[in-house]
Amino acid sequence: MSAAISSFTGKVYGVQRVCRVWEMPRSTFYDRVARNAVPALLLKRGPKTALTDDEVLALIRTDLETSPFIGEGHRKVWGRLRFVQGIIVSRKRVLRLMRENNLLSPHRVVQGQPKVHTGKIITAAPNVMWGTDGTRIFTLEEGWCWLFTAVEHWNAECVGWHVTKHGDRFAALQPLSMGIKARFGSVGAAAARGLVLRMDNGSQYLSEHFQNQIKFWGIAPSFAFVAEPQTNGVTERFNRTIKEQVIYGRHYRTIEEVRAAVADFMDRYNQQWLVEKLGFRSPRKAFEEYQLKMAA
Repeated sequence: MSAAISSFTGKVYGVQRVCRVWEMPRSTFYDRVARNAVPALLLKRGPKTALTDDEVLALIRTDLETSPFIGEGHRKVWGRLRFVQGIIVSRKRVLRLMRENNLLSPHRVVQGQPKVHTGKIITAAPNVMWGTDGTRIFTLEEGWCWLFTAVEHWNAECVGWHVTKHGDRFAALQPLSMGIKARFGSVGAAAARGLVLRMDNGSQYLSEHFQNQIKFWGIAPSFAFVAEPQTNGVTERFNRTIKEQVIYGRHYRTIEEVRAAVADFMDRYNQQWLVEKLGFRSPRKAFEEYQLKMAA
């Protein structure tokens, strides 16, 4: 419109006059012009590099062929290009080119055949298998804290929990101690003999202290598959529930506030949470009915 010629004066309208009539700031007009001038296919952001991707790829291939070692990753390749040969190239660019051209070390892919999930983790009776896991919760004044839980696989009841600042091997044992005391009446030697404990491969659970303690209680360890959290699905599902009900969307100032909120939820969950596999009964009600049935 600004380039149009007036039929009365024979002159162009001009940007200033058109913007004044349309009540549009000229800065907005020039901004839109600049945006429309940008090509559809944007080039690489930042400063232009001296080497094209094809040239860098050729250097990478040459480095891999002449290296005296095998199985090296992109960091070693980038290090030799950058610090030995003095070629200015981004490490992430080297990684991208090696990944796109299948030049990364084949030894870093998952080895062996995938494990078949043919087993079951839902038991036919209580006190056959428990699961345990830990998760972190943030507080405004004391930073991160840990919540460890122990969950019964039969009815998804939380049999023990522990909130603490330090998520070490000692803290990981606390929910088990709580559950064993409540279910078996003692934490002495072989108190929970016959029980299987499903856990992941976290450092707390792999520690010698943790393994020795559960063996003292008579518990057999059962580890979930690496990088397959579904094999510890009962506890993982419980952690999701407690996060949705207590953690997400809330702010806690101190660890004590977290502990109070978790304690309140645990009682409500065990008494009132309806579980579909139990016929929409609560975990505690299902366990009490099972005890009455066994006593009859």
